[in-house]
This record gives sequence, structure tokens and C-alpha cells, in this order.
Amino acid sequence: MTFRLRNLALIALLLTVPAAAQTASPAPATPPQGTEESGLSGAVSDDSDWQNLGIAIPAFATNADVPTQTSAGNTAALGFAMAGIITANLQNNGLFKPTGPASLPRPALGQIQAPDYGTWSSRGAEMLVHGFVRAEAGGQITVGCYLYDVALQQNLAKAGWTVPPADWRRAAHKCADMVYSRLSGESPFFDSRIAYIAETGPKDRRLKRLAIMDSDGANHRYLTTGQTMALTPRYSPDYKSILYLSYYNGNPRVFIYNLETNSQRLLLQSRDPLFAPRWSPDGKWVLYSVARAGNTDIYKMPAAGGNPIKLTDSPGIDIGGSFSPDGSRIVFESDRSGSQQVYVMNADGTGQKRISFFGGRAATPEWSPRGDQIAFTHIAGNFRIAVMDPGGANLRYLTDSWQDEAPTWAPNGRVIQFFRTARGSGRTGIWQVDLTGRNERKLETPVDGSDPAWGPLRP
Repeated sequence: MTFRLRNLALIALLLTVPAAAQTASPAPATPPQGTEESGLSGAVSDDSDWQNLGIAIPAFATNADVPTQTSAGNTAALGFAMAGIITANLQNNGLFKPTGPASLPRPALGQIQAPDYGTWSSRGAEMLVHGFVRAEAGGQITVGCYLYDVALQQNLAKAGWTVPPADWRRAAHKCADMVYSRLSGESPFFDSRIAYIAETGPKDRRLKRLAIMDSDGANHRYLTTGQTMALTPRYSPDYKSILYLSYYNGNPRVFIYNLETNSQRLLLQSRDPLFAPRWSPDGKWVLYSVARAGNTDIYKMPAAGGNPIKLTDSPGIDIGGSFSPDGSRIVFESDRSGSQQVYVMNADGTGQKRISFFGGRAATPEWSPRGDQIAFTHIAGNFRIAVMDPGGANLRYLTDSWQDEAPTWAPNGRVIQFFRTARGSGRTGIWQVDLTGRNERKLETPVDGSDPAWGPLRP
């Protein structure tokens, strides 16, 4: 569902904000970015002081504490929950020092557009996130979000949304995205979803189901029953479908699961092993690998169905593949040189060349949505997540555990998810790390998880 921006000036009138609070200028339908002098900018991977910004995020105010159709409860509880989600988003990102609503006074509605800067300055806050919630007729929820610089006593960004009750968490994620983008200078990523493989059972008989969830692990849902094994999911660029590999009685099949109809369509089946289906950036093609007659090669075929096109034909195993953001090139793994290494080629299969020349092996390469880096699994004793330039230079390790593999990028290309297997037990979990390699955390899931696939920013 596409979000609808509301004019915050109109919303303020509807909320009957007292005249004393109307000193702030009305907020437009889209948040102004202000001047460079009014805020901070930077990159996710740097060490600037902005990473230590203290951000106060008190509970969102409301014009009336009334019941809602949301899972959070009445509007007062909803305002508290939304501030908590925003706090968790910014905290888990590892870049800021947010303080959440549990330890902060709740502002009055009239203070949302006219903050009491002295109160927040005395608490050591450098930035302040204010907001409000309002229950609308028909069950919808109106949410306003404001970011203030406490020292400058200036509004840096503002936006508003009207959402159905089921999407109230999305409004919180969008507010967090607004704050993150304004302070970091980077593109947003909190309002996104993750597909993954949910695993249960002993390590030699794992039940593997296709599942999805929000970027913070909320709104978890299983899509398949586990009667057939599900592997390597990927969101379509338009968020309407998930591409995944399934095995039934040893026979591999590639399905496209329609999230709008909760139905699936068989795209491809074979008696030969299939591997790693992937979308093209425009959603028109599907990339995959087939093992046949002792050789494994990469193919692409129309997502609507049709004849496959063979892209590789070298002795050995060519697997995987990830398109560059513009769709012009493909990165893949191959052992044609004697060990697993990373190669690139044009989208039509021409211009194949090796780009990894360091020690050990390299597998599961994934092109960043920004196009500036390739993430992959580096195998040299342990399995570690690493990144390099598209030309193979500037190798950097982001993790240092026993078995980390299958990286997938956040929509902004500044955070990577992967799955980690525990030594001995074989249990798997989904983790993420930013490009500094310092901000690493586990994403909580109801059961074990593997093969994460981070979708694009939600429409």
C-alpha cells in the first residue's frame, strides 16, 4: 500500500493546537531539507561526531485518548509505542544515542510544533523527535513527525501520513527513516521488509519454510507450510512477489509467490539441480543456474515464462548471479580457475572476467543497490562477510565469526544482512552489520533463520 502524505498545517488545525503553539511555521506535505547550515550530514561508514548525537524521542502526543483499531491500543498507547519503535530503529542502527519514551516526559499537544527547548537541553538532548497521533473516522490513523535541533532551536524535517490501522508500524518506520536520512545524509531503509527461510527441527532434518517480516522483525508471517523445502528467496523490485527455489521429492522447482493473492506460479522445473534464482532490477528477467552433465552454468529467462538464454559455458561450476543496479552487468561465482572466485560479466554473458585474486575462496556475491560495492562470503577456514569494489579492489571484512554467509543489502546499500550458523548445534540466525563492521546485531526471529533477502524500500 502506498502511503499518502498529509499537509501538516491542515492537520494542526484539525488538532486544534493552541494559539501559543502556532509560532512554528506550518509544515508542508513533504519535509523540507533546510540549509546545510541548519543540520548535519555525513556517511554511514564514517566516524563523524554526528554518530554520537543524543536524540530524545518522547511519546507522541494525541488530541484525545480514544480507542483505535491498531494492535497498540488507544491513541495514548499508540503514541508511546510509535516513539518506542523509532527509538529501537535508530538504536539498532548503531549510529545514534536515542533515548526513548519510557524515561522522558510526555509533551503536550501544543508543544509538538513549539518545543520547550529548555527542557530538552537540560536533559542533554542535541536532537528532538516530536510527533502526534490522531484517530480518524473509518479507523485510519494520522501521524505527524518532527525533527528539531535543540541547540539551534530549529526544525530540520517534518512529515505526516494517514495510514490504515494495520500499517501503523510503517508510519513509525517512516518517521525513523526521515530522522536517519536528515542526520546521516543517507537514503532510508527502515520501511522495508525481509524474506527468509524459517528453519526448525534437528540439523540433519531441517524443515525450511518461506517467511517474511518487517525490517525490525515485526509482522512475521509464514508463506509456505514446510511440506516442500524452500530456499534462496528474493523480493521482486515492485514488492508484489517473491522468487524462491523449492525441492519436492528431490526435484527442484522455481516458484513466484504472489503476495497480493497469496498464490504462487511455477516458473521453472527440472530434473537437474537448480540454484539461486534472482530477479533483474526491472523485474523482467530471472537469473538461475543449472547443473547438467557435470557442468553448472548460468541462464536467464523471462519472468513471465519463456525460453531460457544460456550465459556461461565454461568447464566447471558457475553459480548465482546478482545484477548491477542498472542491469548492465552480473556478478557470479565460478571455480573455473580451480577454486570458487568472483567473476563479472555483461548482462548478455559477454566480457566474463575474474575480479577476486586474494587468498581463500569467494562465494554468494551480491551487488550493492548503490552499485559501489559487492558483498560476498569469503572462505578461508571460517566463513566471513566481506565487501570489495566492483573491480575487485579494497577488500574489507565486516564479520569475524565461524560461519557467516549469504549477504543481502539494505535498500540504501549501507547495511548488510546475512545468516550465521552456530558451531556444533548447527542452529542458524539472521544477523546484520553496517559497513563499518562495528555495528553488528542479531535480528530476532520466532525460529532459526537463514537465506535472508532484504527487499527494496516499500512503496
